[in-house]
Amino acid sequence: MTRRTWRGDREILLSRKEFDLVHALIVRAGSVVSREELMRDVWGVTFWTSSKTIDVHLGWVRRKLGDDTRQPHLITTIRGQGLRFEVATATEATGSA
Repeated sequence: MTRRTWRGDREILLSRKEFDLVHALIVRAGSVVSREELMRDVWGVTFWTSSKTIDVHLGWVRRKLGDDTRQPHLITTIRGQGLRFEVATATEATGSA
């Protein structure tokens, strides 16, 4: 599988985990994905420890995608529930898996 991500006509270089995180969110665009699901799907962890790993990677991804880390529009944090890749912006940010 080729792991390439594009936003418009610009290629975004993501690490493997960053790509996996974005992919896990994009395939469920418009739906909230819990942190537990992300830890299981992206990191292969079935026990809950800390969400700092997600937060750090999410910060890197948001910066690389040009999403404002203070007021994000592509990936929204839903407090107490998880993260959501916004459908309205999904046409602007194209990720290919």
